[in-house]
Amino acid sequence: MEPPAARQRPAVEPRRSGNGAAKAGGSCTREVELKTTLRELVIYIIFLTDLCILTFGMVSTDMFYLNKVMSHLFLEPSSSEDNRSGFRSIGSRADFWRFAEGPLLDGLYWDKWYNNMTLTLQNNSHIYYENLLLGVAQIRQLKVRNNTCSIYPYFHTFLEDCYSEYRYGAEDRSDFGLSNESEWKYSSASSLSPWYWGSMGLYSSGGYMFTLPKSKQESMEKLVFLRENSWLTRGTRVVFIDFSTYNANINLFCIIRLVVEFPATGGALTSSHIYSVKLLRYITYYDYFLASCEITFCLFIITFIIQEAIKMVKLKKEYFRSAWNWLDLLLLVVSILAIAFNIYRTVEVSLLMEELLSDAHVYPDFYFLAFWQVLYNNMIAVNIFFAWIKIFKYVSFNKTMMQLSSTLSRCAKDIIGFAIMFFIIFFAYAQLGYLVFGSQVEEFSTFQNCIFTQFRIVLGDFNFETVEAANRILGPIYFITFVFFVFFVLLNMFLAIINDTYSEVKADFEVIPSQEVQIRDLFTQSCSKALVKLKLKKPEMDTNPADESLESKEFLATKRKDISKLSTGDGANEKSQLRLSKLQKGKEQLLQNYPSTEDTESVTAQSSISTAEFQRLFRYTAELEKELKNTNAKLKRIMKSMQQLKDTSGKTAQ
Repeated sequence: MEPPAARQRPAVEPRRSGNGAAKAGGSCTREVELKTTLRELVIYIIFLTDLCILTFGMVSTDMFYLNKVMSHLFLEPSSSEDNRSGFRSIGSRADFWRFAEGPLLDGLYWDKWYNNMTLTLQNNSHIYYENLLLGVAQIRQLKVRNNTCSIYPYFHTFLEDCYSEYRYGAEDRSDFGLSNESEWKYSSASSLSPWYWGSMGLYSSGGYMFTLPKSKQESMEKLVFLRENSWLTRGTRVVFIDFSTYNANINLFCIIRLVVEFPATGGALTSSHIYSVKLLRYITYYDYFLASCEITFCLFIITFIIQEAIKMVKLKKEYFRSAWNWLDLLLLVVSILAIAFNIYRTVEVSLLMEELLSDAHVYPDFYFLAFWQVLYNNMIAVNIFFAWIKIFKYVSFNKTMMQLSSTLSRCAKDIIGFAIMFFIIFFAYAQLGYLVFGSQVEEFSTFQNCIFTQFRIVLGDFNFETVEAANRILGPIYFITFVFFVFFVLLNMFLAIINDTYSEVKADFEVIPSQEVQIRDLFTQSCSKALVKLKLKKPEMDTNPADESLESKEFLATKRKDISKLSTGDGANEKSQLRLSKLQKGKEQLLQNYPSTEDTESVTAQSSISTAEFQRLFRYTAELEKELKNTNAKLKRIMKSMQQLKDTSGKTAQ
């Protein structure tokens, strides 16, 4: 849906001077184009409003507060006296068992009221008394095999075992320990289950897993039994704790995953993911209103697909030369993917909900559903982002918007050349920082962190003390030279390129007529007509436009004849005649170079003139001004002579 104001005009336009039909047709075409642009803008605003209602209907502040209370319960220490029992303080396998037997069980099983009165909840746990624990919690680990890394020959006598970092090829799937129970046997997961991207690797969805019983006491006994029988081994690389809750007060599911990674270096790294999602979509009247908005959104997308297909057939290869058309295609593709995700998620929830909740003693894998829900939310977020960007396409008549787009398009080549130079220096400093400070400073521990850290330095967010402590010589040199070259030199060069280009574009736009006044007048006329039809405003009494046009034409014709007579002077004034011929030649030359100079509506925002052409226009304007002054002086002398004649004739009549 490209606005008419942005479409290309035909290469040859009718010469408007001396052709009243062409002027009338051009004025009509201009009005039609402006009306079409406004109509498409209104339609797109309706589509954008519908999309905004959908996106904001998916989220609520309750999601944030639910995530907050769950994070406070399971991630923060339960008391100030024993900070080592908190999840974030886990640094070894012993700390993991301490957390699992303490804060984890205390958070999962709420069987007493605040006054120690026992709750009768039919063997169900309600976290914070409001969030029903769905089924039971599951604990899963992934291991690597022994001898999956190479030991230098000198150390063979000292080292017998070697466990590498986690890789899917090095994963251990053999039974171990008390192999008669399921927690000692490897279990494969569904092929559709998403893998987990952790801090130290990408982990598969299988592993050695077990579930906690419904009773807190039984869960404690099971955890103690596994700890005493060394369920966690040297080959353990990651442990997942998964459970889900449902809050009927706000109709939200909360899916929680606590992850403890045991890297090959020793120690432990913790991370967590808490998702509050709305899997049951259509319950209240507002939910059904959102469903109607979803149907409207689908109808809009179908309409846009048909329009873009028609444009592709008409324009063919020319269609793909417009950046706005590429944005339209991107928006349509993202919208189609979002619709597909929504349909798939809705079908999966309806099929799996009853199955997952059929047995209260098994773990319901809502993480799979939450993953697709979050993916759908991300898709919609990207969709509405591009939808808002597309609105610039329909405000091309605005002078400020055109100046911005013209500035960016005109300086694109300069910015690309500058960007190459900028990133050469930027990546050189990033590699220097990674190699010098990578083993000492967390912000430089990976190459990606180095890039983000340098962007933070450009924005003024840095920690100079850590860099200096890592290397007292290269640290200050790195910091000072980076700030000087990148911040003071390159960044100001970037701003100078944009500033100079904007100044040139602004100077060019001073001689280009704007369509804002035309749009404003058209909008004012439309509002006035609407108010008159609604009988909220009296119709304006104006004269007959046909008579006015005839009178104006007669007046202009008479004026041209008088000026012609004054200019020629019956052959008496040769200098004036030479000036007129010179002006006529200049006019013809300008019309050859700029066929649409007299037609102000056909001058688009992309027009530009060189310095020589501007000087030629300026000289032509000066000559025209001088000729008008001479003509004005002659008109005054004629008026004076006519007044004297009138006075003389009056006296004669008396």
